[in-house]
Amino acid sequence: MLSNLRKVLTEAKDRGASAVEYGLMVAAIAAVIVTVVFGLGTIVSKTFSDTCSSLKTGTTVAANAPAAAGCGSTPATSPSP
Repeated sequence: MLSNLRKVLTEAKDRGASAVEYGLMVAAIAAVIVTVVFGLGTIVSKTFSDTCSSLKTGTTVAANAPAAAGCGSTPATSPSP
């Protein structure tokens, strides 16, 4: 009986991934996701800001122009009579 138990325990050491390996994989995947989200977030934010300012002014915005403050950030006022 003990010999069977020892055999099972020695074979189990080299088989499959442990929780540590799974934890490392999850951490690596999370790091990649965070990097991609932050990288694309700035690009998407600038694109929306450029589009917003184009809609406000009715013109096109150059690719290297600074972004506007944002759509609807300043309330529209009516001219005084």
